[in-house]
Amino acid sequence: MNEPPRTHRNLYIWAGVAALLLCMWVQLALSVHGESISWDEGDHLFAAYMTATRGDFGLNPEHPPLVKLVAALPLLAMPGLRVPVLQDRNFKVEAFLCGKDFNARNLERGILFRARLAVTIFALLLGLLVFLATREMFGTTAAFVALTFLAFDPTLLAHGAMVTTDVGVSCFVFAAVYAFYRYAKAPSWGRAALVGLATGLGFAAKHTGVLIVPILIALAICEIIRNPRRASGESTDCRKTLTGKMFGTLTLAAVISLAVLWAFYGFRYNSRPAGLEINPPLSVYLAQISKPWEAKLLGTVARFRALPESYLYGLADIQQVDDAYTAFFFGKTYPHGTHWYFPGVIAIKSTLPFLILMCIAAGAIISGIFRPWREILFLTIPPAIYLTVAMSSQMNIGARHIMPVYPFLYVLGAGAVSALIRGGRKWLHIGRFSVHIWTLAVAALLLWQVIAAIRIYPDYMAYGNELWGGPDNVHKYLSDSNTDWAQQLIATKKYLDAHNIKDCWFVYFAQGVTDPASYGIPCRLLPTTETLWWLNIPLEVPPSVDGTVLVSDGDLNGFEFGPAPLNPYEAFKTAKPVDIIQHGIDVFQGHFEIPLAAALSHAQKSANFLAAKNYPAALDEAQQAVALAPDSAFTNAALGDALSALGRRDEARAHYETALHIAKTVQPDFQVGLAEDMEKKLAAR
Repeated sequence: MNEPPRTHRNLYIWAGVAALLLCMWVQLALSVHGESISWDEGDHLFAAYMTATRGDFGLNPEHPPLVKLVAALPLLAMPGLRVPVLQDRNFKVEAFLCGKDFNARNLERGILFRARLAVTIFALLLGLLVFLATREMFGTTAAFVALTFLAFDPTLLAHGAMVTTDVGVSCFVFAAVYAFYRYAKAPSWGRAALVGLATGLGFAAKHTGVLIVPILIALAICEIIRNPRRASGESTDCRKTLTGKMFGTLTLAAVISLAVLWAFYGFRYNSRPAGLEINPPLSVYLAQISKPWEAKLLGTVARFRALPESYLYGLADIQQVDDAYTAFFFGKTYPHGTHWYFPGVIAIKSTLPFLILMCIAAGAIISGIFRPWREILFLTIPPAIYLTVAMSSQMNIGARHIMPVYPFLYVLGAGAVSALIRGGRKWLHIGRFSVHIWTLAVAALLLWQVIAAIRIYPDYMAYGNELWGGPDNVHKYLSDSNTDWAQQLIATKKYLDAHNIKDCWFVYFAQGVTDPASYGIPCRLLPTTETLWWLNIPLEVPPSVDGTVLVSDGDLNGFEFGPAPLNPYEAFKTAKPVDIIQHGIDVFQGHFEIPLAAALSHAQKSANFLAAKNYPAALDEAQQAVALAPDSAFTNAALGDALSALGRRDEARAHYETALHIAKTVQPDFQVGLAEDMEKKLAAR
C-alpha cells in the first residue's frame, strides 16, 4: 500500500543509476587528471589524431580504430596543434616516438585529459548495460548490486579513462552477449541485427573482440541443446528449426559485424592514404610470424582483401608480440608467459568482496538455490572462453587483458545473492528492527567494495587486495600495467619539488616512449631495454651513480632485462628505498654500482658507429663495454662485430665464441636470440 506509483518508482531507479554512473565518472576524471601519459597512450593518441585528420590507419595497426577515433574527437576542435613530421620509420617506432613528441608539444593544452574524458563513455556505457542486463535477468535489486560493484572496481577505474582499448572491448563483448541473450528469449530480426552491430563494434574496438565469435557459437549450441520446446514434446522438429534459425541469426550477425568493421576503416583496404605504404609492408611482416599456418591464413585473407589491411596487420602483430614478451609472476621472471598468470592476477587484483561474491555464487549454484540455467550459461561461458584464451597466451602483462571477464561475473554474483535474499528465511533481529541476514551480508560486501576503491584512490593501477598485502606489495608478484604503467610523472615531479631534489638519476619504465623532461623532471636518464635495443636512444651512462636514484618497479624486478645477472639494476633489489611514489617508483639514496648498464650503453654506441662505418670508434666503445662487463654475452658480441668490421677475424671469432658460451650457460632461456645470432656468425667464418 505504501509503494510509490510506478512512474515515481522508475524515476527513483533511474536517479539511482545516474548517481552511480556519476560516481564512476567522477572517480575516473579526478584520478587521471593527476596521472601522466602511460606506456601506450602516446602511441594511441597520435595514431588516433592521424586517423581522424588524415585517414591514416598505418601508425597503430595493432589496435582497430573505434576507441582511438572517440579519443580524437575533442582534439578536432583544437586548432593549431603541433604535429610531429612523419619520418617513414618502422610503424611502431614512428607511432611511439611521434606520440611522445605530440604529447610533449601540446602538453599545456591538455590534449591527453580531453581524450581521456572522451573515452570514459565506454566505461559508462558498460555500466549502463550491466544494469540493464542484470535487471532483465534477475530484477532491480540485483541490478543495483551489480552496478555498484562495477562502479567501484579498481581495475575498471584504473583503465576506464585511459586512451587504450581494454574497457572498450569489454563494453562491446558484454553488449554482444547481452544482445544475443535478448534474441534467444524473443527472436526477431531486429534483435539479430543488434547482435551484429554489437559484434562489429567489438571487432572495431580491439582485436580480441574476435572472441565474440566462438562465444556466440558456444551459446547458440547451448540454446539448441537445451531447447525447452523440444524437452516438453511440443515439436519433434523443434531442434532442427532452432538450429536453422540460429545459423541464420549468426550469419546475419556476421554480415552486419563485418560491414561495421569495414565502415570504421572507411571501406578502404589500404592502411595508408595517398599511395603511402605501411613500414614494413604486410607481406614482410607476415613472413616474420613464427607459426607458418597463421601467416598463410592471413596472407590468403589479404590476397582476397576480405578484411582491411590494417586489421590484418594487427592480427599478425598479436602473434609477433605474443612470441616476444617476458613475464614477471610471483617474484620470478619468465622468458615467456605462464598458464597460471591470469588466475594469479584474479586472486591478487580482484577485490575481496568480488572473490567472496564469486564463492557465494558458486555455492548457490551447486546447492540448487540459484538455477536459472539460461542466464547462468550466458554469464559463465563468455568469461570461461575469454579466460581460457588469455591463459594460453604468452602476453602476461596486466589484469586489463582479462577485463571483459568481470562484467559477466558481477551480473552472475548479483543474481545469486538476489536469489538468496528472496529465498532465505534467516532474519537478524536488532532491537525493534529485523534485517534479512543475506541483505545485511550483501550490504556489507557493497560497502567493502566502495571502501576498497576509496582507499586506493587515485592510484587504482596499483590495487591489490588485502590477502597479498595491498598495493604496496603488488610489485612483488606482478609487473607492468598491474602496478607500474609509467603513469607517475606528475606525482614524481611533485615529490622532487617537495624534497628540493634537483640532481637525480631515473630508470623509468616508459623511457623512450614518454618524455619525463616535458613534465619538469630534472633527472638524468638511465637506459632501459627500449632505449637500448628498440628505439636506439643513446644515453651517457657512468659505471656508478651517487645521490638520488629513482627506479620504476617494472625495471627493478627484471621484467624486461631478465633475471640476474642480466638485469643491470639488480643491485637495487637489496637496497631499501627511502620512499615509493604511487606504489610504482622506488626512491633510493646512496652510491650504486651499475657497470652493466654502462657497458650496454657502450655496446649500443659501438653498434651505431658500425652502422656509420666509423670502425675505430666502434672498436673503442666495444672494448670499454667488455672492460666493464666481461661476462656479458651482449658486450662480447659487440666487440666481435667491431673486430670483424676491421678485418681482425680471429680475434672476432674468439669473442663470438665467448658470447655464445655465455648465452648458452647464463640464463639461456633469455638469450636464445643472441645465441642463434652467434652461431650464424661463427658458421659464416
